[in-house]
Amino acid sequence: MQAQLTATDIACRRGDRLLFKGLSLTCGPGDIVQITGANGVGKSSLIRILSGLLRPFAGQVRSSGEIGLIDERLALDPNQPLGKALAFWQRLDMTRDTKRTLDLLQLEPLLDVPVRYLSTGQKKRAAFARLAGSDCPIWFLDEPLNGLDMEAQKSVEALVARHCENGGIAVVASHQDIGLRVKEAIAIEDYAA
Repeated sequence: MQAQLTATDIACRRGDRLLFKGLSLTCGPGDIVQITGANGVGKSSLIRILSGLLRPFAGQVRSSGEIGLIDERLALDPNQPLGKALAFWQRLDMTRDTKRTLDLLQLEPLLDVPVRYLSTGQKKRAAFARLAGSDCPIWFLDEPLNGLDMEAQKSVEALVARHCENGGIAVVASHQDIGLRVKEAIAIEDYAA
């Protein structure tokens, strides 16, 4: 089965505030959708709704295919060396060798460094190595370029492009331009309540 994602007339309420309403999107294999908007308008809330971590106030989300998420939380043990932290997930996900991804993200020299000592950008690249190793066809990326220098941004963009060229889906919430060919750019302010 190919990955699919459909959201119909989504509304998001946080506390007493209705952030947005009437938002719909449809994604299939190879699609990249970018969600844009200023801080605090609901980009992260939309990612959480689409990924199933938050219930929509109204509307419906349907998806087929496993889901992977990158947000501000790092799903790697901070006390383990990076190589061991990534290997834990590789064993759990029963994935193939990740050398190509580690090379692309320039993580090979850091495999012996405890995760807690990595810089913000190194941790972000490590999160992408973890996600790429999971073989999830649907990627939700919340501010994926934050903390990355230009070279690392290009590496991450190449990784996302490769994922989608292989039939994956990427939904990217970012206030920054991404160097990817997007199927659709959704300005979340257009759906403000």
